[in-house]
Amino acid sequence: MPTVTWTRLSPARRERVLVAAMDQFGTHGYSTGSLNVIAREAGVAKGSLFQYFSGKLDLFAYVAEQTSLRIYAHMRPWLDGYDGSVHFSTHLIDALEAWLDYFAGQPLERGVTAATNMEMDPTVREAVRVPVNAIYLAGLRPLLERAVAAGDLSKEADLDALLTMLLLLLPHLALVSHVPGLDGPLALTGVHPEVRRENLSRLITPLLAAFTVKDES
Repeated sequence: MPTVTWTRLSPARRERVLVAAMDQFGTHGYSTGSLNVIAREAGVAKGSLFQYFSGKLDLFAYVAEQTSLRIYAHMRPWLDGYDGSVHFSTHLIDALEAWLDYFAGQPLERGVTAATNMEMDPTVREAVRVPVNAIYLAGLRPLLERAVAAGDLSKEADLDALLTMLLLLLPHLALVSHVPGLDGPLALTGVHPEVRRENLSRLITPLLAAFTVKDES
């Protein structure tokens, strides 16, 4: 957690440090990300970073958490906007289109997402993934619960299983615009918007099939 000294900095200085750290960790990952470069790019002394955070891992965890909060803020209209007026599958495809568009245009957030998901050190990975997953779940679980209440998902649906699948899928989709071939046979980049939406539908339909109300007719 950041220190009291960090909280007393001006918002502009905190933003400079955060953006420099997002860029460095997002480009080079945790192990080779340089505190010297972060300090230089932020216009602060390297020693100041240790007045703001207890160490490099503390800074990385903070960067991962703050990046996730930025992503959450952008996606909040889709997380909070579902009211049952359209089927949940349609709403989810709308949200995934917004998700893909967001990460295609946000290299800092995309880089940090890659760094937090691909970190090899299990201790470091746990330190960043636990708070990040908590933020994801805080937005996704109420969304799925509203889908159950609306009748688009079955009352017997295993929401923990669906949440786990979404936690695996979303970081992967965040990176497809930057990693050629990551989307696989169902192309989600470099195609006409109608094709992308159709491919998202083909991806989501079987994913939701086990959790939707069965047609008894």
